[in-house]
Amino acid sequence: MRVRSVLAAALAGAAAATLARAAWGIPGQIGASAAAIAPRVEGSARFRDNRFHNTEPSAQVVRADESSLLSSVLTRRKLGRPSRPIPLATPLAPAEAAELAVTWYGHASAIVEVDGHRVLTDPVWSHRVSPSPMIGPARLHPTPVEVTALPPVDAILISHDHYDHLDRATIVALLRTQTAPFVVPTGIGAHLRHWRVPEDRIVELDWDEQTTIGSLVLTCTEARHFSGRGLRRNTTLWSSWAVRGPQHAVFFGGDTGYTPRFAEIGERHGPFDLTLLPVGAYDEHWPDIHMNPEEAVRMHTDLQGGDATAGVLVPVHWATFNLAFHPWAEPIVRLGVAADEVGTCVRVPMPGQRIDVLRPGAQRPWWLRLA
Repeated sequence: MRVRSVLAAALAGAAAATLARAAWGIPGQIGASAAAIAPRVEGSARFRDNRFHNTEPSAQVVRADESSLLSSVLTRRKLGRPSRPIPLATPLAPAEAAELAVTWYGHASAIVEVDGHRVLTDPVWSHRVSPSPMIGPARLHPTPVEVTALPPVDAILISHDHYDHLDRATIVALLRTQTAPFVVPTGIGAHLRHWRVPEDRIVELDWDEQTTIGSLVLTCTEARHFSGRGLRRNTTLWSSWAVRGPQHAVFFGGDTGYTPRFAEIGERHGPFDLTLLPVGAYDEHWPDIHMNPEEAVRMHTDLQGGDATAGVLVPVHWATFNLAFHPWAEPIVRLGVAADEVGTCVRVPMPGQRIDVLRPGAQRPWWLRLA
């Protein structure tokens, strides 16, 4: 009996220690409370009934067939992993930013070079995209470079506050190593203030508002998504971004479902020399808030005023985290077929690869052997 009691106590202690490690740091990673966010968002036209809304009604999960969703969770979860290690490119940052280039670090994290400026998008360098360091989606490939080794940037854009787009540890590291402002949608500034980002490094914008940094105009544009880091949803705004310099323009989609509203964004802010559009983590159970690859090509066309052949499309929001039930390489295979049908130029960098958009060169299908 004594041995059994000692063993039970040891197991209970181990379980408690594991639980404590899983819970460690969660409050800090979650960020600001709804009460702290509220004073910053109540004046927004998109905020009513204590939450933000999409222009079109949008369900986070289609509940018509919950048994189908459960079946996908149980049987299809492993489809999103590659068959072998994902290759990494060595990031090559020139001393001066180029006219138009992009370096993709994985998921939605990239540095865009526009007319001599550098803009960092949705930087996430942590191993997991979760409030817990032990539970939640983990990286499928290492980061191609340490966040401390990134070149100096002029602005850091955030699309929304989900863990795979806004990461506390990365923000804290950038606070130390960069001097650029964080340009964010309405409400997300509260998270940054909670993490001790100084006020003079926070630029908070609603849809259709803009700010100027150097010779760049950064415009907060509409997206079809949702937000939330804790139990409450939609307390902060989500967005896409238009970045326009004197000579070139870039569109960063962040994370979004398809909406015809992108045609209006194209009319107002396009056409774009480069679009970075999400193509992964789609599923029939949440069609409103994540695009599939065919919709990404359609969105690119809308942003170009209906000209599918204009500009270059670089896919993001795939390959790095397993967030849905589709095969790992499927987003790019489907994207290639859809783009070829309408003549859209697509370039798919491997993590860490830099593409000179004005001279993109031939595409090597590096992802096929991992399918």
